[in-house]
Amino acid sequence: MFSFRYTTGDFHLRPRVVALGLCLLLSASVQADDTAPRSEAPSPLQQQALAAAREYRQAHGPAILRDFASLLAIPNVARDDENIRRNAQRIRDELTAREVSARLLEVEGAPPVVFGERNIPGAQRTLAFYVHYDGQPVDEARWTVPPWQPTLMSAALETGGEAIPFPEDGAPVDPEWRLYARSAGDDKAPLAALFGALDALEAADIEPTVNLKFFFEGEEEVGSPHLEQFITRYRELLDADLWLICDGPSHQSGAPQLVFGVRGYTGFDLTVYGANRYLHSGHYGNWAPNPAQELAQLLASLKNDQGRVLIDGFYDSTIPPGAAERAALDRLPVYDEELRRELDLAATEADNAPLLDRLLIPSLNVRGMVSGAIGDAARNVIPTEATASLDIRLAKGNDPVAMLDRVQAHLEGLGYHVVADEPDGATRRAHPRLVRMVRRIGYPATRTPLDEPQVRPVATAMTYAAGQEPLLVPTLGGSLPLYVFVQHLETPLVVLPIANHDNNQHGPDENLRLANLWLGIDIMATLITMP
Repeated sequence: MFSFRYTTGDFHLRPRVVALGLCLLLSASVQADDTAPRSEAPSPLQQQALAAAREYRQAHGPAILRDFASLLAIPNVARDDENIRRNAQRIRDELTAREVSARLLEVEGAPPVVFGERNIPGAQRTLAFYVHYDGQPVDEARWTVPPWQPTLMSAALETGGEAIPFPEDGAPVDPEWRLYARSAGDDKAPLAALFGALDALEAADIEPTVNLKFFFEGEEEVGSPHLEQFITRYRELLDADLWLICDGPSHQSGAPQLVFGVRGYTGFDLTVYGANRYLHSGHYGNWAPNPAQELAQLLASLKNDQGRVLIDGFYDSTIPPGAAERAALDRLPVYDEELRRELDLAATEADNAPLLDRLLIPSLNVRGMVSGAIGDAARNVIPTEATASLDIRLAKGNDPVAMLDRVQAHLEGLGYHVVADEPDGATRRAHPRLVRMVRRIGYPATRTPLDEPQVRPVATAMTYAAGQEPLLVPTLGGSLPLYVFVQHLETPLVVLPIANHDNNQHGPDENLRLANLWLGIDIMATLITMP
């Protein structure tokens, strides 16, 4: 491991990553794009703010970790009404303690949105921060440590990290330590970064220079079904010059990034049916249809072995990147080979096509399948049904409903009778090829133009805090319902990720590398003191 000290912070990077970053900076200076936000010199106040942030986190690092761990210890699955409200109340109180006027916004049937604002006399700009405080469900049996008992590790588990006690006040904090818990990276990390930055400025008696608004949502991981209702009901509260969407990971190379768009999302469940009761596989095998095998054949019809989706018209509505976006993509580091080694993958789809190119087209993914049982729990039976859950990550131009219509047309082309509800016996008897399709509509993709002027001071703040210019990325691989902000607020937005790329987002053993949290605090401090 090679240790490299930026002038603005401590990080440990592989030699190829350092070389990659230096090459990227040289490349950016040669291939400057007039449409991309240019970084300018930080203001004197931003220099003071960054120094204050570093001094504060170095002096109070153990306390920052303990406070963050206590927030992570509150379970935050969106459908857990009691605990999700506990999260909201805790976050509201954290804002209130930092001179932010905060309250819970309510709509029927939804977790509350935590809203806060702090108006600064003479401020010429208003920044609005979006974070979601809910997390994905957990399968505790697959976690090395309990997901709701935050555990500090000396390094990443896969590199031999071991559990260590939280440090006492005054003790040093190693930036390579990792904090393991659900939502450590996705998406409570930006909350800890914001709280740390506000505390650091308060301790140094530095006043923010911009008006601040905070919009923290509690059901993003279930598709934000009430987000549009929140935004339309509370529209008068949400005016801003720029929305910063604080979610997602840093680039795989370790470099910070600003992302100008996200994929959309839609999904569906497919269920195929056999007999109305389990049948003995000896007595009825080779005679009764097996829904597990039928489902496997159905799924195989959706995609070829190179990863191309075979649904008619699946790619037709996709809007390709423009010239400025293509130029920005061409300047990004290609990290695919390193990723394949990291993930023990011999090859990736479309004959090892670049990951960045694959993010610009819609994807079809099998999230999971259920039929019968396996291993020691398996029985010698023919199951009664088989179900698969799938998602489609939408590219710009794809309409969620139209994409699901194409899926249904494909099923019908295979000879299936498609139903939306659980079929009765008569329906099952009438149709030898029967599939139930349950739709999850979702939302479209969105992209902000790379030349958006409100993003320029953000790039400046990030450059100063990180010691290198952020990568400018047209589209994030993940999905967020940002179209609602674009449609109703007509305000530019940009995605600001801080978590490490290997944070196990959505999976077991989710974690946050502390160096990423420290950088997040530094970035937030320079953002809220921008001129």
